Amino acid sequence: VRLFEMDGVKLHFTDDALRAVARQALARKTGARGLRSIMEGAMLDLMYEIPSRPDLAEVVVNAGVIERHEKPVLLFDKKASQA
Repeated sequence: VRLFEMDGVKLHFTDDALRAVARQALARKTGARGLRSIMEGAMLDLMYEIPSRPDLAEVVVNAGVIERHEKPVLLFDKKASQA
C-alpha cells in the first residue's frame, strides 16, 4: 500500500478479494504469513507499471485478480491525463 501511496495512487481491495486472499492462505496452510505473499503476487506487475502512469488515481483489486490473475480495475485522474 505504501508503495502505491508514494506514487499518489489509492489501492482498494474489495471484500471478495480479501476473502479470496484468506481462502488461498488457508489452502496453502500458511496462515497470516502467507497473506502478504499472496497479495504481492497479485500486484507484482502493477507495482512496476505504476511509476510510468502519472494519470493513475486508484487501483481496485477484486477476487478475479487474486483467483484468476485478472487485471485489476484501474481508475484514472482525468485532470492528470489532460495536462
